Amino acid sequence: MAQDKSGPEQEIILNNINVQIDATVALNDLYNFKFAEAEKQFRWIKQKYAWHPLPYFLLGLSEWWKIMPNTRTKAYDKKFLAYMDSTILIAKNLYNKREDFKIEAAFFLSAAYGFKGRLYSDEERKEWRKAASAGKKALKYLEISKKQNDLSVELLFGDALYNYFSKWIPENYPALKPVLMFFPKGNKKLGLEQLRQVANNAFYTRTEAQVWLMRILNSYENDRKGALQIGEYLFKTYPRNAYFHRYYARLLYSNGQYTRMKPVSEKILAKIDSGVFGYEATSGRYASFYLGQYYQSRAKYDQSKIYYNKTVAFGEEVEAEETGYYLYACLYLARLYAQDEDYIKAEGYVEKIKDNSKKKHPAHKGIKNLEKTIKTEKKKAKKLSRKNK
Repeated sequence: MAQDKSGPEQEIILNNINVQIDATVALNDLYNFKFAEAEKQFRWIKQKYAWHPLPYFLLGLSEWWKIMPNTRTKAYDKKFLAYMDSTILIAKNLYNKREDFKIEAAFFLSAAYGFKGRLYSDEERKEWRKAASAGKKALKYLEISKKQNDLSVELLFGDALYNYFSKWIPENYPALKPVLMFFPKGNKKLGLEQLRQVANNAFYTRTEAQVWLMRILNSYENDRKGALQIGEYLFKTYPRNAYFHRYYARLLYSNGQYTRMKPVSEKILAKIDSGVFGYEATSGRYASFYLGQYYQSRAKYDQSKIYYNKTVAFGEEVEAEETGYYLYACLYLARLYAQDEDYIKAEGYVEKIKDNSKKKHPAHKGIKNLEKTIKTEKKKAKKLSRKNK
């Protein structure tokens, strides 16, 4: 672990233009999935600023983005958590020993605990106690760092997310309710404004803010066009980033831009076939479903079935049989095979839906009439078979 230096060379790093110049190419490499190049530069920054939490946080961020394309993988968890723990240890040292670094240290403490909380709360980890504990600590240091957000626009990032999600947090993480009683009520509109400010003007947190803004506009603000603008920018700026590639395809699909979506989705599948890092079954499940929809909308049913079957295969590969894309792919396949009077195959997909969804799920409801049709046609086939004998 780095030694604590207390000398005149220490200065506020977040606003240091020289450090930003050193980090510019590395951050671009990070978000463009050139991890080896990015980490080489981050380690160089670490040699120069070993006493500061920034390089450890950036190295942890690199591990985080290896997780992002497929959060089901846990291969990078240990290294990610180790870097975030190093960030916390060094930031606490600065926080306790240097009054002039208190606010900046609080920012890194809030960020590191926040990222740990995000990992622990992931559906594949479900470590709720650890998530709640990290969340409490993140909120504690966020409250300290936000007091002087004029120091750097970077400090607005956590405040923006808190303001926007202040009601959502206790609903999804009940363990945090008692803690939030001691924090001011959030302001959703202000949070969105702050997030836009960070997305436009920050250096270290700009791309993270853009990602959150894209997701919020798409999922919560019903602004799919706004989300698409950001998604297109991120994809074109970082074309090797599998997560941005997939999300861009998703936004084109949800905006009904099928013609533009088709080559974007095809490229995802080509990169999976080529073994490009970050491109795997999760992205394949999305891309295949979109292409299935594309061909079905053009009445090219044989092509549509090929891609829906790929969706099902990718879903089963990552054990995502309860997800919407998987279930709807099965539903469309069942209907298409029934349309072709191939009732045996149609029934197979009906069974997949019944095995992997609750009765209230739209896909489950969608097979009711289809089941009746299949049973009727199978009875007819049996009667016909008996007559022929």
